[in-house]
Parts: sequence; C-alpha cells; structure tokens
Amino acid sequence: MPRFFAHRGSSHAFAENTRAAYLQAVRDGADGIECDVHLSADGHVVCHHDATLGRTSDGEGHVRELTLAQLRGFDYSGWKGAQIPPEFGGVGDQLCTLVDLVRIAQGAKRPIELAVETKHQDGDDPRLEPAVMEVLESLGFDRATRRIGDVTVSFMSFESRAVDRLLEVVPRQGVCTLIEDKGQGWEEDALADAEAAAAGPGEYRRRFVESARALDRGRAALIGPGVDFVRQHEDVVRGWLERAGARVWTVDLLDDARYLLGVGVTELTSNRPAQLRAELEAAGLA
Repeated sequence: MPRFFAHRGSSHAFAENTRAAYLQAVRDGADGIECDVHLSADGHVVCHHDATLGRTSDGEGHVRELTLAQLRGFDYSGWKGAQIPPEFGGVGDQLCTLVDLVRIAQGAKRPIELAVETKHQDGDDPRLEPAVMEVLESLGFDRATRRIGDVTVSFMSFESRAVDRLLEVVPRQGVCTLIEDKGQGWEEDALADAEAAAAGPGEYRRRFVESARALDRGRAALIGPGVDFVRQHEDVVRGWLERAGARVWTVDLLDDARYLLGVGVTELTSNRPAQLRAELEAAGLA
C-alpha cells in the first residue's frame, strides 16, 4: 500500500502552501503533507515555495527580506481562482508559518506526517535547519522519534549541505535527499563520473553531484527524485532503492503512479492525493 503525501497541500484544489490546501489535505485523508519553508526577515519559519514573491501572490520581493507581518499582508490564494470555504479561513489567513501547519496537522486527530522541505534557492542558508528544529521543539518535537504526538516529521532538501545538517540532528530514517534532473545534458555523465562532473561550474551542478554522491553512500534513508528522473534513470534509482526508500514527486497521473509502484516506490507526492488514491484503488493497486 503506497503512502500519499499532499504536495504543498492538496494544491490541485487550492493555492499551494496555503491554509486551505493544507486543511484540504487533512480532509482528503492524505498520509502526509509536504511543505516548503523559508526564513522571514524577523526569523519566522514560513511556508512558501519560491525564494521570491510574485508567482503565487500579489506581493513582490524576497521572503527573507520581509517580516512576517509584511508577508501576511499579501494575497496568496487569489491567483488560483478557487473559492475558499469559510472554515478554511479568509484571504488574509492563507500564509502559514510552520507553527500554523503543525497545528493543522494536529487537528487531523490521526497519525499524519509532515514532510518539511528546507529551501535554499538563494544559496545555502545554514540558519534555516536550526530554526526549523527550534520551532518544532517548542511544540514538543522529539528528535529521536521525530514525533509531536500523532504528527511525525520528516525533512527534505535539494541542498546537500542542508541534508548533512539534518543528518546530524535526526535519525536518517527521517531525512530525504531530493534530486532533480533539469535535462542540461551532463547529468548522465555526472552519475557515471561524479569527480569529473564536480569540476564543472554552476551551483545546480554542485547540488546535483553532491546529492547523487550522498545517495550512493546511503546516508539518507529516503531518496526524492521527480517522476521524469526515475523514468530516465531507472537503473540508477533501482540501485538507490537497495539501501533507501523513495518519495517521488509530483505524481498526479495514474500511469506514472502505476509505473513507480512497479519500480518499488512506496511514497507518492501528489497535488491530488485523494483522487490518485481512488484511481489506484479502482485499478486494484492500492
């Protein structure tokens, strides 16, 4: 039976990383909720995917350069065009801090997992992971069990340095190395010869190579490739699966889910977790 994680909440229904999307994920019966976090200018851990505002709000600027009060002044749901039920809050309630999201997860009143992705698009920020831990521990988080009551927390990042920091403070079973293939032409060579690939320029190249190395060493207990990466590098992924589990994103199509289950993937991150579960059940696969 695969486990279903709501990608930035149930973001097919409501705007990503909003209160409405997270509450819908709970209502959908998702096994877990995936979120992205950044630090605000005044040190709050906020749920937002991009390093900058604009794509998913009517605001401008960098998240890390704005206070929480300033960030809360923008509309994060209007662009989606979905009508938010009153019980999911108003327009001004949609930006969540990590504290808010933990409270939403606790409100599920059942076992549920939060998959917290620390974002470093503006360059590695070593303050972020300690800030996440401080927030969680203020809510009763136990590092050894990774739990706050019924809520289990796992951690993910594309930034290999962040993964290393996480592995220092929580068990490897709760750490996922994310890896992405942007189709730039050299990734295949990097998988075969990391030393040669590491000599090339570029921050993305460094992250890709270091993440692949970490997976080859079996450090984290979870791998987090995208669907396309698995399809293009199935042999590599099968090798990683010999020593790690897999949480693959973003799985919205039944054909992709069927393929991934055949490869051995057990955790599917989807924008539409309830619908995908129903489709797999109808196909006798879940």
